[in-house]
Amino acid sequence: MLAASGADVTVATRGLAAVDLPAQVKRLTLDRDGKESLAVAGEQEWDIVYDNICYSAQNALDAIEVFQGRAGKYVLTSTLSVYNFSEEALREEAFQPDRYEIQPLPRDKVTYQEGKRQAEAVFFQKASFPVAAVRFPIVLAEDDYTRRLHFHIEHIQQGRPIGMEKPESVMSFIHAQEAAEFLQWVGEASLTGPVNACSAGSISQQQLMDLIAQVVGKPAELVGKKDAADCSPFAFPASFYMDHEKAKTAGFAFWPLDKWLPELVQTLFATIAKQKA
Repeated sequence: MLAASGADVTVATRGLAAVDLPAQVKRLTLDRDGKESLAVAGEQEWDIVYDNICYSAQNALDAIEVFQGRAGKYVLTSTLSVYNFSEEALREEAFQPDRYEIQPLPRDKVTYQEGKRQAEAVFFQKASFPVAAVRFPIVLAEDDYTRRLHFHIEHIQQGRPIGMEKPESVMSFIHAQEAAEFLQWVGEASLTGPVNACSAGSISQQQLMDLIAQVVGKPAELVGKKDAADCSPFAFPASFYMDHEKAKTAGFAFWPLDKWLPELVQTLFATIAKQKA
């Protein structure tokens, strides 16, 4: 998207896998977990830095040192997981990184939740450049490599039970394309600080299973306890969803969940059915 808009884009990876990028996109090869390697990116100035793989306080501390005086704005991809489960829509103030104790541990010494909390805490307490931490829920798309939505479609199609203890729990989602559009927008907007980004609307686990069952044409068999192979990857023990009013008020138009999610389920079901034929 950025490249298509005419922006001068550089993508930094470890260079271990082939990546299909537009010809005009520049590339850097570096290891995000090594400060000396990351320093390669600090050899020039950047209008916007998008950081999709910061998982610890140490990752954040390294980035602050490398990009000091060289980043116009820093956009950290964060997560709904910085919060705790809640029966109410979570607002940004439910986790306040500027007040959180920093423990500079490497990523293999902390959980995913704690690693992201630490990363946010470091950036908002120590960075001299503007930072936005975008808190995404589960991201879905046709080519989702995690296949979490595929899991439910395939289980219902095959008549297999799905382990789901709290089907009344409410969830948020965002489409991958919507997430990309948001990242581009927030990079160019004046908005900073923690910011929630999710589609407009929420859905319970039960409603999602009912939607899939309607598309597949078979009932969903939900059970409280099940082997790991049949346990839903969406089976949160309580509600876990966001309020996105901060970003909406700032001017971003989120996609309606009840429009794109049914279409995605239909597309994935058609693809799965074709593959099985």
